[in-house]
Amino acid sequence: MNYTYIAILILFLFTSWKPKKEYDVLVYGATPAGITAAVAAAREGKSVVMIEPLPIAGGMMSGGLGFSDSNQMFRETLGGLFEEFHKRVEAVYAKRGVQLNYRVDEKDTKFWTYEPHVAELVFHTMLKEAGVQVVLNETLKSAKLKDKAIQSLKMRSGKEFSGKMFIDASYEGDLMAAAGVSYKVGREGRDEFGESFAGAVYQKKAVGVISSDQNKKPLPLITGTTVTPEGQGDHRIMTYSFRLCLSEDPANRVPFKKPAGYNPDQYELFRRFYKAAPKTGIPFDLYPIPGNKLDGNNGIGAQLSTGLVGENWDYPDANPKRRQEIWKHHRDYTEGLLYFLMTDPAVPEAVRERMKNLGYAKDEFARYGYFPPVLYVREARRMVGDYFLTQKDILETKEKPDPIGIGSFPIDSHDCQRILTPGGGFINEGTIFPAKTRIEGRGIAYQIPYRSITPKATECTNLLVPVCLSSSHVAFSSLRVEPAWMVMGESAGIAAAIAIEEKVTVQKISLPKLTERLKAKRQILTLLAK
Repeated sequence: MNYTYIAILILFLFTSWKPKKEYDVLVYGATPAGITAAVAAAREGKSVVMIEPLPIAGGMMSGGLGFSDSNQMFRETLGGLFEEFHKRVEAVYAKRGVQLNYRVDEKDTKFWTYEPHVAELVFHTMLKEAGVQVVLNETLKSAKLKDKAIQSLKMRSGKEFSGKMFIDASYEGDLMAAAGVSYKVGREGRDEFGESFAGAVYQKKAVGVISSDQNKKPLPLITGTTVTPEGQGDHRIMTYSFRLCLSEDPANRVPFKKPAGYNPDQYELFRRFYKAAPKTGIPFDLYPIPGNKLDGNNGIGAQLSTGLVGENWDYPDANPKRRQEIWKHHRDYTEGLLYFLMTDPAVPEAVRERMKNLGYAKDEFARYGYFPPVLYVREARRMVGDYFLTQKDILETKEKPDPIGIGSFPIDSHDCQRILTPGGGFINEGTIFPAKTRIEGRGIAYQIPYRSITPKATECTNLLVPVCLSSSHVAFSSLRVEPAWMVMGESAGIAAAIAIEEKVTVQKISLPKLTERLKAKRQILTLLAK
C-alpha cells in the first residue's frame, strides 16, 4: 500500500475541508428585497449571510433600474428601509452638490431617480453598517433538509452554508425550488380563480405588417403561429430585457459598436414596421436620471422594443448553463438592436441620428463592458404557499388579518408572446395594463398578508419567500416591483428574527409581535383612510 499517497490524500482532505459556520439567517439573492431582509435581520441582532450568484449586489436597482416605480404607488405607504434607502440616496447627492428634482419627504408622483452606481454604493453601506456577511459569485446547487426544515445550502463551488432561518430573495425562486416547496410557472386560466385578466389577453391591436418570409415562415422575433384563445392559461411569462444606462454627453458616452456575429436580418420585422410607420421613434422608453444620463426600458406599450419576447419561457426552471445562454441571447439581441437602429438604412433617419448621439454611460458598468450585468427577470417561479394571492386580493378584498406591508402598483404585465396572425401580420399577447385599476396614475392600495411569503408547513418550516411569493400571474403583475419587494424583504427579515427568538416555525410566529416590530421600524401596515 502506498502510505505516502494516503498521507497526501488525508492532508488534502483536511486542508480543503472547512467547517460550516451556522448563521442565524441565510438570505439567498442580493436583490433589493434580499438586502432589506438581511439588514433588517441583522439590526435585530442576528448573524446574517447574504449569498448572490452575480458579482453585484442590489439586483436591478444596481443593475440599471434608475427609478423603482414607486411613482405609481402610494408613497405614504412605503416606509421602513425603502424610505431609508431613498433618503440615503438623497444624502449622497446632497454631499456631491447635486440638486435632485424631488424630495423623499414629499410623497408625490415624481420619479425618485438615482444612478446605478449610487444605488450599489448605498446598498453596500447599509449592509456593512449592519454587519451582514456578503458572498458574491456563489450559485446554489442544493439544499439539505431535515423534518421539513432547511439545514444547509451547498453551492456549485462546493462551499456550504448552514443556518437557522432562510430567506429566498432571488428573482428566480431557486432556494424555494431546491427546498421542495410547491410553485407555479406561467399563467393561470381565467376560470381557475375567476380572474378577468388571467390567461391569454389581447390589449394591443394587431399590426398589419407582413411578418413571414417568402417561404411563409415566421420572421425572427415572432414566437409562434397559433393565436392562443383568450383567457387560456399556459406556460408563458412576461418578457425579459435589460435596463440600459445611456448618455448623450460626448464626454461620458461609449458609442454603440457592431457586436460579434451581428446579423441585421434578425431585425427584418423592425424594417417592415418602420416602413409601415415611418414616424415611429426610438422603440424603447428613456427616463432622465441624475448624472445627465438616461434609463432605457422595454416599452410596455410598444409593438417592438428591447424585450426579447418569448425567449425566456424556459428560464425559471433552467440550469445555470441554459440560463447563461438565455442571458447571452438577450444581450446579443439588445446590442444588435442598438447598432441596427443606428446604422440600418431601413430605419428612419431621425431615429438613426438620435441613436448616433446616444451611447453607454462611460462611468457605469465599466467592469462589465458598460453593459448592465443584471437581466430584468420580471417574473419566474411563483410559490404556492399558505395564502395564494389573486386578482380579487389586489382589487377587491384588500384587507388582511396579517399584513406585512401595503402594495399599490397597478396590475402590469409586459408581452408574453408575439404571434403571426392568419392575415399575415402579428399581434403581441400578454400585456396587462388596464386603466381601470389606476387612480390618478397609481394602483389600488391593498394589504399584503404574511401568509403569502410563508410556504405550507407541510413543505418547509424555516423559509420565507418575499420575491417569488405565493400569487397568481395577475396578482404578481402588481406585486413584482422593487418597492413592494423591499417592503416584503424587510418584513421577512424581522419575521425570521422573531422565529429564532421564539424557537418556532415561520408559520407559528407571534403575529402581534411581528406587527409591533414592523411598526417600530416605520413599516406601514394600514390602508389609507378613504
